[in-house]
Amino acid sequence: MPNIYFPNIGLSFNIDSVAFSIFGLPIYWYGIIITTGIILGTLLCAQLAKVEKISPDSVYDFIMIDIIFAIIGARIYYVAFKWDYYSNNIGQIFNLRQGGIAIYGAIIASIIVAIVYTRIKRINLLQFGDIWAPGLLLGQAIGRYGNFVNKEAFGDYTDGYFAMRILKSDAAHSLTPTILDNLVIDQGLTYIQVHPTFFYESTWNIVLLIILLIYYKRKKAHGEIFFWYIIGYGIGRFWIEGLRTDQLVIPGIGIPISQLVALFSIIVGILGCLVVRKKASKRIFSL
Repeated sequence: MPNIYFPNIGLSFNIDSVAFSIFGLPIYWYGIIITTGIILGTLLCAQLAKVEKISPDSVYDFIMIDIIFAIIGARIYYVAFKWDYYSNNIGQIFNLRQGGIAIYGAIIASIIVAIVYTRIKRINLLQFGDIWAPGLLLGQAIGRYGNFVNKEAFGDYTDGYFAMRILKSDAAHSLTPTILDNLVIDQGLTYIQVHPTFFYESTWNIVLLIILLIYYKRKKAHGEIFFWYIIGYGIGRFWIEGLRTDQLVIPGIGIPISQLVALFSIIVGILGCLVVRKKASKRIFSL
C-alpha cells in the first residue's frame, strides 16, 4: 500500500525519506532535492547574468558564500519561533539532520549577504537582485518537493480535488483536531487527508517564474524583477501559510510570523517598484 495517495487524481506513491546510505550514513531525498534546486536555480541566474552583462562568475562566487549564511539564517528563523522547545533542548539547535529550516530566514540572510557582496564587488544591487529572483523561484519550486518526500508542511483537512492522503504513522507532525476527526481507513491502514501545500506553493512559484521571465526583457528599471518577486511570492505565501498546520507563530500572540513577513514583503515590493520606475522615468525624461 502507498504511504502517499491522491484519491481524486488516482496518483499513489510509496516513498522512503532515505534515498540511499554511504558507509551507513543515510542520505535523505530532502537534501538531494534541495541541492538540485540550488544548482538549477544558480545555473538560471548565471544565464540571466549574461543578459545583464555581468560575469556569471559573480553568481558562482556569491552562491558559494551565501549558501552557508542562508542555511544559518533559515535555522535561526526556525529556532527563534520554536524557542519554547529549543530553550529546553539547546543541543538540538545544531541538529539539522532532524529538520527545521524556514525559507524566509534563508531569503533574509541572502539579502544581507547580497548587500555586502555587491558593495565589495561594485555590482548594482538591484540589478543583482533581478538576476537572482528567477533563480530563487526555481530553487524554491523544486525544493518544496522535499516537504513532499518528508510528508511534512501540509495543510489542514480537505476533501478538495487535490486532497492528499498520508499514512498517519508517516505524517511528520501538526495533526489538528479537524485532521484527526476525518481519518481515512483504507485496507486496514489509517491515513490523514490534507491540503498538499507543497504542491500549491511549488506551482505558484513556477507560474510566477514564467511571468517574470516573460516580463524580464520588458522591465524598465533595475530592481523591478526582484520587487515583483517579493510581491508575488508574498501573496502566494500569505495564502498558503494560512492553510498549513505547522505554522511558526509569534509567542504570546499566535499570529503566523511568515504571514506577517509576507505582508511586509508585499508592501516593500510595491513601494520598491514605484520608486525604481519613478527614477527610471526621470532618467528617460532628462535625456
